[in-house]
Amino acid sequence: MAERPQQKDRSLEQVLQIKRVSKKTSGGNYITFTALVAVGDGQGKVGLGTGRAQEVPLAIQKAITKARKSMTLIQVVNTTMPHMVKTKYKASTIMLKPAPQGTGLKVGGVVRRILELCGIQNASGKIIGSRNQASNAFATMKALGTLKKPKN
Repeated sequence: MAERPQQKDRSLEQVLQIKRVSKKTSGGNYITFTALVAVGDGQGKVGLGTGRAQEVPLAIQKAITKARKSMTLIQVVNTTMPHMVKTKYKASTIMLKPAPQGTGLKVGGVVRRILELCGIQNASGKIIGSRNQASNAFATMKALGTLKKPKN
């Protein structure tokens, strides 16, 4: 699951999760794939999207299209966040805190990959309550969306 730089708009894409979904029908099994993709430019813009199709590449492409449409601007101050934020989304709770220069990203799972795509290089955090990657990804986006500009 590597990043793919795009020449036309210089955005980075990161496939966060691919799931195989099987549905029982009267004619047999109906199999689809779902993809969760994050897209960012490394300078404060990041988006998240999901796609579903009968083949993995098509599901990824649909997810990339949705993620590009949902890109939002995130407040980044000196490669970190302006303040601490704690957000709940469904069963997931995400706590993110700014860190001093040189600390790196001390948070796991999909949160680290989303912060990297956003351009945040120094932060610490905690995922509380859920191990569901999709839920944690949307909770991270909600947390980043609540960041406000510093007053100085």
